[in-house]
Amino acid sequence: MFNRTKSKKGRRSPMATVSLIVVGLMTTGGAYALFSSSANADDSTSTVAASSQSKVNEGQKLFASNCATCHGLSAQGTSEGPSLIGVGAASVDFQVGTGRMPMAAQGPQAEEKPAQFTDEQVDALAQYVASLGPGPSVPSSSLTNGKDGDAAEGAELFRINCAMCHNVAGAGGALTEGKYAPNLQTVSGKHIYEAMVTGPQNMPVFNDLNLTPQQKADIITYLKYVQDNKSPGGFALGSLGPVAEGLFIWIFGLGAVVAMTVWLTAKSN
Repeated sequence: MFNRTKSKKGRRSPMATVSLIVVGLMTTGGAYALFSSSANADDSTSTVAASSQSKVNEGQKLFASNCATCHGLSAQGTSEGPSLIGVGAASVDFQVGTGRMPMAAQGPQAEEKPAQFTDEQVDALAQYVASLGPGPSVPSSSLTNGKDGDAAEGAELFRINCAMCHNVAGAGGALTEGKYAPNLQTVSGKHIYEAMVTGPQNMPVFNDLNLTPQQKADIITYLKYVQDNKSPGGFALGSLGPVAEGLFIWIFGLGAVVAMTVWLTAKSN
């Protein structure tokens, strides 16, 4: 009797075996899932890195065949063109994306013209130059869409920092030695931002200590407002300001008065 009771107490329950199997399966499954996720993350990182390197390689080929004549095979610069090491992706995106580069001919400054490369090729060139040294990157769309800034604040900042060259309405203006500040009324927000951070041609650089990213976005919002809203006063005369308006009045307004006076005098005689 004693031995039989002891045997019953020492016997393992059938549920214990099932529990051990469940625990084993869960442990194995969890380890496999963790390993798989780590492997997938590594594969994803490798894919992104490979794609980025592919872009850089493509940009290097485009650079060698289209830009190296002036800027050197390693973008170190020559007597015909400056070094591009450290100018950043934003500078390339602006210069090539607006057609200023490659230049059609040497002149006081590179003129805007239709872009010679597709958006994908411009991006590849920008990534290649960015790989040569740190510099300003292409801005995010949230800063350049012209919708997320303060137009009133941007107007004040533009008048203080930009209007002396570009005109208060962004219509552009003449500078010295055949140079000029371009018209901004058809320029994209991305290219305006890139111009501020890279300082092309005679334009000064407005880094984040001069104008914060949000202040740059405010300026773009103001310029987009000017682009989208016509002059409430009627014929804007090119938005060239009071000098152009005064000249118009002197030539056409005063001329019309003189012509009317002559006509009335001739009629009375």
